[in-house]
Amino acid sequence: MYTMKPIPVQQLPTQQQQQQQMAMPRQPKMTPITEDYDISNTVLGLGINGKVVQCMSKSTGQKYALKVLHDNAKARREVELHWRASGCRNIVNVIDVYENSYSGNRCLLVVMECMEGGELFQRIQERQDGPFTERELNIYMNDSFRKETFIKDTLQTPCYTPYYVAPEVLGPEKYDKSCDIWSLGVIMYILLCGFPPFYSNQGLAISPGMKARIRTGQYDFPNPEWKKVSQAAKDLIKDMLNVEPEKRLTIEQVMMNPWIRRYTEVPQTPLHTGRMLKEGEEIWPEVQEEMTRSLANMRVDYEMHIKNLDSSNNALLNKRRKRVEEKTGPKE
Repeated sequence: MYTMKPIPVQQLPTQQQQQQQMAMPRQPKMTPITEDYDISNTVLGLGINGKVVQCMSKSTGQKYALKVLHDNAKARREVELHWRASGCRNIVNVIDVYENSYSGNRCLLVVMECMEGGELFQRIQERQDGPFTERELNIYMNDSFRKETFIKDTLQTPCYTPYYVAPEVLGPEKYDKSCDIWSLGVIMYILLCGFPPFYSNQGLAISPGMKARIRTGQYDFPNPEWKKVSQAAKDLIKDMLNVEPEKRLTIEQVMMNPWIRRYTEVPQTPLHTGRMLKEGEEIWPEVQEEMTRSLANMRVDYEMHIKNLDSSNNALLNKRRKRVEEKTGPKE
C-alpha cells in the first residue's frame, strides 16, 4: 500500500511581510532576458522612455509588457519606486527586472503586467455595432472624472504628452491637479470628434505654434464633426480648457455639471469619432512616433513666438481628409 505524505501548503505572506518585501531594493537579474522571455514587435504603448512592447514567458506562456530604460541613477530610482508600489491597487506590478546590454548601451529591462483591453481609441475604431454616441462618451467621462476626485498632489516636473498638455505645464511655474482637468477636456474633445483641438503645423510632435495655441486657448469646433454635438458638451469643454488654472473648473464642479449629472438626458447623437479615427489610422502611428522622439529629448521652451495662425485650419484633420479623397474621390 502506498502512503502519500500531505503536500505542505505554502503560507501566504501577511500584509506586513509584503510591505517589508516591497521595501527591499529590487536587484536586477544579470542573465539575458531572452533566456526567460520571448520578445515580440507588438507595441503596447508609447511614452517618454520609448516603446513598451509585449513579451512572453518561456516557462508559462504568460504575456507581459516590457519597458526598456537606459541604465542610470534616475532609471534605477524609477524602477525601485515602481517595485515598491507593486501590489498596490491600480498600480501595474513589476514582475522582473534585468540589466542587459543593447546596442552597446547598458539598459534596464522592466517586465510588467500586461493590461488587457487595449486603448479606448482603438476600441472605438474597431467596433462594428454602430457609431459611438454622445451618451456613451458621457459614461466614459463620468468614470474618468470620478477617478480624478482621488488625486490631490501638487506637481512640479514637466512630463507630458503634447496633445494633452495644459498651458501652465509649458511654463516655469508650479502646477497642481487642475492640469489634469485640462487633459481630460482634451480627451473629451477628441472622443467627441476624432481629432485633437491643438496640433502642430510643422509635422512635429509639438511646435512653437502649437505651444502658442495651447497657451492662448486657440481652438474651435469645426463642422461637420461638431454640428450635432450638444451645446452642453461644448460648454463643458470650454470651461475645462480655460487657460487660467484658477478659473478652470475643479473636479467637483465638473461632477456637478448638468452634462455629467443628467447623463440620462444626454442625447444619443451618433458621433464622427469612429470614422475620423478610422480615416486617420495610417497617420496616428506617424504622430505617435514623432511624439515618442520628441518626448525623449523634450525640454520646456519658455520663449514663446506667437504666430498668426488660422485656428480653424486643423492640419491633422485636413491631412486625413486629403488622404480619404485621394482614395475615394472628392465628396459632392
